[in-house]
Amino acid sequence: MSIVKVNNISKRFKDKLVLDNINFSVNEGEIFGLIGPNGAGKSTLINIMTNLILTNNGSVEINGFDVVSNPVDAKSCIGLVPQELAVIEHITPYDNLEYFGALYGLKGKLLKSRINEALEISGLEDVKKKKVKKLSGGMKRRLNIAIAILNHPKLLILDEPTVGVDPQSRNHIFNFIKKISIEQNTTVIYTSHYMEEVEHLCSRIFIIDEGKEIAFGDKDYLKSLVYTNTKLVFEIKNSSAELVFSMKNLPGVLSVSEDSSCIISLIIDKSFNLSDALISVENNKAKITKIFYEEPSLEDVFLNLTGKNLRD
Repeated sequence: MSIVKVNNISKRFKDKLVLDNINFSVNEGEIFGLIGPNGAGKSTLINIMTNLILTNNGSVEINGFDVVSNPVDAKSCIGLVPQELAVIEHITPYDNLEYFGALYGLKGKLLKSRINEALEISGLEDVKKKKVKKLSGGMKRRLNIAIAILNHPKLLILDEPTVGVDPQSRNHIFNFIKKISIEQNTTVIYTSHYMEEVEHLCSRIFIIDEGKEIAFGDKDYLKSLVYTNTKLVFEIKNSSAELVFSMKNLPGVLSVSEDSSCIISLIIDKSFNLSDALISVENNKAKITKIFYEEPSLEDVFLNLTGKNLRD
């Protein structure tokens, strides 16, 4: 079942087209990646999905409710964790949760139960009575998420939830996302500039750039779009510019790059002969310590498809 349906969304600000006929659906319980460089249109799309701005064309449905014609029911299904912290600094995490829980319409025993649940899931029980302004950046991020799950949303939108957090908080956020996806069947839309996070968490990924769909599918499909060739890595002692130049000119080699003590070659399997590479290394008085094949990363795919670094 699709809990999110984005249908033919286009958005223009004055003469600039920022979203151009965007279409996708998100399945119930799925962790869905939405990625693109800065200015790609992600924030505009999230604002349209949450009915903070209106689209010029197309529609969005959340759990069967149109966000424009039925905004109250649609928004009641959403928990939003914005990129900027949305917490009250001069009060405690418990007081924050009590305040925002009341805005959700929670009260009495149910509100108290949801607060305790959110504190446990976010790992903030030990600091629940400490002023938020005295908490670490990672704890504040986790409180941001705790607030968003108080109403048990069917859809949780996380916009850059790990920016500036410590490794411990990052792992806590990852475990939390997996847990609510499995145990509560919560659907998650996850945006991040950290490609390894998206690759680790998300089942399907939508890549957007300059307001247009670049690619959409699971990780294996996205990799198959651009990497029909093989990535071969040589760990080498005494590498040199001459060796790299020599490797670039071998038959079947599409490209060569250096990374620390490694030479990474993208090759065409049918045309490449490993013995040619070994001879080249020997002729340049270098030594191979290891050779292995490496699966392309999601970041490799992104750079190949867009030609851009994710933070451009």
